[in-house]
Amino acid sequence: MRLTVQTDYSLRVLLYLGLRPDRLCSIREIAGAYGISENHLMKVVHRLGLFGFVRTVRGRNGGLALARPAADLGVGEVVRRTEEDMVLVECFSPDGKCPISGACTLQGVLDEALAAFLAVLDRYTLADLMGPAAAMAARLGVPLPDAPAAPAVAEPALT
Repeated sequence: MRLTVQTDYSLRVLLYLGLRPDRLCSIREIAGAYGISENHLMKVVHRLGLFGFVRTVRGRNGGLALARPAADLGVGEVVRRTEEDMVLVECFSPDGKCPISGACTLQGVLDEALAAFLAVLDRYTLADLMGPAAAMAARLGVPLPDAPAAPAVAEPALT
Protein backbone atom coordinates (compact mmCIF):
# COMPACT_ATOMS: atom_id res chain seq x y z
CA MET A 1 0.00 0.00 0.00
CA ARG A 2 1.22 3.48 -0.79
CA LEU A 3 -0.06 6.57 0.97
CA THR A 4 -0.86 9.66 -1.09
CA VAL A 5 1.17 12.86 -0.98
CA GLN A 6 -1.87 14.42 0.73
CA THR A 7 -1.52 12.02 3.66
CA ASP A 8 2.27 12.33 3.76
CA TYR A 9 2.10 16.14 3.92
CA SER A 10 -0.75 16.00 6.42
CA LEU A 11 1.34 13.92 8.79
CA ARG A 12 4.33 16.22 8.27
CA VAL A 13 2.25 19.31 9.09
CA LEU A 14 0.86 17.68 12.22
CA LEU A 15 4.35 16.60 13.34
CA TYR A 16 5.68 20.12 12.84
CA LEU A 17 2.80 21.63 14.80
CA GLY A 18 3.33 19.03 17.50
CA LEU A 19 6.92 20.23 17.87
CA ARG A 20 5.68 23.81 18.33
CA PRO A 21 2.75 23.59 20.78
CA ASP A 22 3.79 26.93 22.29
CA ARG A 23 2.95 29.09 19.26
CA LEU A 24 1.07 29.50 16.01
CA CYS A 25 2.98 28.41 12.91
CA SER A 26 2.65 29.67 9.36
CA ILE A 27 2.25 27.65 6.19
CA ARG A 28 5.33 29.44 4.82
CA GLU A 29 7.38 28.33 7.83
CA ILE A 30 6.26 24.69 7.54
CA ALA A 31 6.73 24.61 3.76
CA GLY A 32 10.23 26.03 4.17
CA ALA A 33 11.18 23.51 6.83
CA TYR A 34 10.19 20.59 4.59
CA GLY A 35 11.10 22.16 1.25
CA ILE A 36 7.62 21.71 -0.20
CA SER A 37 5.21 23.97 -2.09
CA GLU A 38 3.27 26.53 -0.05
CA ASN A 39 0.36 26.32 -2.49
CA HIS A 40 0.05 22.56 -2.07
CA LEU A 41 0.42 22.88 1.69
CA MET A 42 -2.43 25.42 1.80
CA LYS A 43 -4.78 22.78 0.41
CA VAL A 44 -3.51 20.21 2.90
CA VAL A 45 -3.91 22.59 5.85
CA HIS A 46 -7.41 23.55 4.69
CA ARG A 47 -8.47 19.89 4.77
CA LEU A 48 -6.78 19.32 8.13
CA GLY A 49 -8.86 22.21 9.46
CA LEU A 50 -12.07 20.76 8.03
CA PHE A 51 -11.27 17.41 9.65
CA GLY A 52 -10.68 19.08 13.02
CA PHE A 53 -6.97 18.24 13.26
CA VAL A 54 -5.72 21.83 13.17
CA ARG A 55 -7.14 25.16 14.22
CA THR A 56 -6.42 28.22 12.15
CA VAL A 57 -6.27 31.83 13.22
CA ARG A 58 -6.62 34.47 10.52
CA GLY A 59 -4.97 37.83 10.45
CA ARG A 60 -1.61 39.46 10.85
CA ASN A 61 -0.63 37.43 13.91
CA GLY A 62 -2.47 34.33 12.73
CA GLY A 63 -1.28 30.87 11.95
CA LEU A 64 -2.13 27.33 12.78
CA ALA A 65 -1.79 24.91 15.65
CA LEU A 66 -2.95 21.45 16.59
CA ALA A 67 -6.65 21.44 17.41
CA ARG A 68 -6.08 18.92 20.18
CA PRO A 69 -3.09 17.48 22.02
CA ALA A 70 -0.71 15.29 20.00
CA ALA A 71 -1.50 12.38 22.35
CA ASP A 72 -5.16 12.61 21.24
CA LEU A 73 -4.47 12.49 17.49
CA GLY A 74 -4.47 8.90 16.25
CA VAL A 75 -2.31 8.12 13.24
CA GLY A 76 -4.92 5.69 11.91
CA GLU A 77 -7.60 8.38 12.18
CA VAL A 78 -5.45 10.83 10.21
CA VAL A 79 -4.71 8.27 7.49
CA ARG A 80 -8.37 7.26 7.16
CA ARG A 81 -9.48 10.90 6.82
CA THR A 82 -6.75 12.09 4.45
CA GLU A 83 -6.69 9.14 2.07
CA GLU A 84 -9.23 9.62 -0.72
CA ASP A 85 -10.05 5.91 -0.71
CA MET A 86 -8.62 2.62 0.40
CA VAL A 87 -9.25 0.82 -2.87
CA LEU A 88 -6.23 -1.47 -3.15
CA VAL A 89 -7.41 -3.26 -6.28
CA GLU A 90 -10.31 -2.97 -8.69
CA CYS A 91 -12.54 -5.44 -6.86
CA PHE A 92 -12.60 -3.14 -3.80
CA SER A 93 -14.34 -0.48 -5.86
CA PRO A 94 -18.16 -0.55 -5.97
CA ASP A 95 -18.02 -0.14 -9.74
CA GLY A 96 -15.17 -2.63 -10.24
CA LYS A 97 -15.38 -4.77 -13.34
CA CYS A 98 -12.99 -7.61 -12.55
CA PRO A 99 -14.25 -10.75 -14.36
CA ILE A 100 -13.24 -13.09 -11.51
CA SER A 101 -14.76 -10.99 -8.72
CA GLY A 102 -16.80 -13.20 -6.43
CA ALA A 103 -14.83 -16.33 -7.36
CA CYS A 104 -11.44 -15.00 -6.28
CA THR A 105 -10.18 -14.96 -2.70
CA LEU A 106 -7.68 -12.16 -3.32
CA GLN A 107 -10.16 -9.52 -2.17
CA GLY A 108 -10.56 -11.18 1.21
CA VAL A 109 -6.80 -11.51 1.67
CA LEU A 110 -6.17 -7.88 0.74
CA ASP A 111 -9.05 -6.73 2.94
CA GLU A 112 -7.45 -8.57 5.87
CA ALA A 113 -4.07 -7.01 5.06
CA LEU A 114 -5.58 -3.51 4.92
CA ALA A 115 -7.33 -4.06 8.25
CA ALA A 116 -4.01 -5.18 9.79
CA PHE A 117 -2.24 -2.12 8.34
CA LEU A 118 -4.83 0.23 9.83
CA ALA A 119 -4.84 -1.64 13.15
CA VAL A 120 -1.10 -1.00 13.51
CA LEU A 121 -1.58 2.71 12.74
CA ASP A 122 -4.41 2.83 15.29
CA ARG A 123 -1.96 1.83 18.04
CA TYR A 124 -0.01 5.08 17.61
CA THR A 125 -0.69 8.75 18.22
CA LEU A 126 1.04 11.81 16.87
CA ALA A 127 2.84 12.06 20.23
CA ASP A 128 4.29 8.58 19.66
CA LEU A 129 5.70 9.69 16.30
CA MET A 130 7.36 12.65 17.98
CA GLY A 131 9.45 10.40 20.25
CA PRO A 132 12.76 11.62 18.84
CA ALA A 133 11.56 15.24 19.08
CA ALA A 134 14.99 16.77 19.61
CA ALA A 135 16.46 15.05 16.56
CA MET A 136 13.41 15.86 14.45
CA ALA A 137 13.40 19.48 15.54
CA ALA A 138 17.11 19.81 14.79
CA ARG A 139 16.65 18.48 11.24
CA LEU A 140 13.81 20.95 10.66
CA GLY A 141 15.64 23.86 12.29
CA VAL A 142 12.95 24.19 14.94
CA PRO A 143 13.81 25.11 18.53
CA LEU A 144 11.91 23.02 21.05
CA PRO A 145 9.73 25.15 23.36
CA ASP A 146 11.11 23.75 26.61
CA ALA A 147 14.73 23.52 25.52
CA PRO A 148 16.98 25.24 28.04
CA ALA A 149 18.88 28.24 26.81
CA ALA A 150 22.49 27.59 25.94
CA PRO A 151 24.78 28.59 28.79
CA ALA A 152 26.50 31.88 28.29
CA VAL A 153 30.17 31.59 27.51
CA ALA A 154 32.27 34.12 29.37
CA GLU A 155 34.33 36.39 27.16
CA PRO A 156 38.01 36.41 28.00
CA ALA A 157 38.96 39.54 29.85
CA LEU A 158 41.09 42.00 27.93
CA THR A 159 44.04 43.19 29.97
